[in-house]
Amino acid sequence: MSNEPDWSQWREANRAMWDERVPIHAASEMYDQDAFRDGKNTICPFEEEEIGDVTGKRLLHLQCHMGQDTLSWARRGAAKVVGLDFSAPAIATAQGLAEDIGIGRDRAEFVVSDVYQAPLAVPDADYDIVYTGIGALDWLPDIWKWAETAASLVAPGGFLYVAEFHPFTHVLGWENGTEILEDYFKSEPMVTDAPGTYTDFEARTVNNVSFERAHTLGDIVTAISAAGLRLEFLHEHDFTLFRRFAGLVPGEHGFLTTPQGKPNLPLMFSLKASRPAA
Repeated sequence: MSNEPDWSQWREANRAMWDERVPIHAASEMYDQDAFRDGKNTICPFEEEEIGDVTGKRLLHLQCHMGQDTLSWARRGAAKVVGLDFSAPAIATAQGLAEDIGIGRDRAEFVVSDVYQAPLAVPDADYDIVYTGIGALDWLPDIWKWAETAASLVAPGGFLYVAEFHPFTHVLGWENGTEILEDYFKSEPMVTDAPGTYTDFEARTVNNVSFERAHTLGDIVTAISAAGLRLEFLHEHDFTLFRRFAGLVPGEHGFLTTPQGKPNLPLMFSLKASRPAA
């Protein structure tokens, strides 16, 4: 008998939730796919700076959703990008976008797979860059197994890059971002049952149950290190993409941050972890 936990309820509920929301996201102003087709870049400036030149690199994007970030890396010169997501409608949307902007399958390939099964699903055994974009890690039940999976796909001389919302933000209340309301060291899943989505809170949806887990920053970094990668940097940022708290105000590059004169908070983080060259 396997000792593996049964995450089937978690996985299937989340898959149904995301599948239903793909067309809502694709039509939204937030994703603005018309602007993307016209050349809009969706990679954050700090990601571009921290990852550096991707020209000629092979890049794997885990949990890629509709593939706009994935394709943005192709536009920035990556030799081959592969996007992976467990939502078939999201992958179909990504493939359609690639066709619309004239990036063929020799340069951009998208696969439907649970992230834990990525080594069996992606076309190559390893990649120069394994990339996980913003808003992905909370949906994972097991950060340790994820780190092992991601690390196994990093080629010698390559690296894993993660940009993510800071787990500390889970403990703070919506109104001002200063009141402690939740336990930071929470082991049980966060279960949500609410209609709508982050691009349209008023959207009428049916598949509304979802599961998340607030992994601590310590667990994320330790899991990656334990998987055999060497941490190059861990940066914490005082800005974020979404209005996580009511009191945030616009900052540079379209980000949101705390108002001047208020205490700065860690709202996002990014890290790079490498595998030594053979």
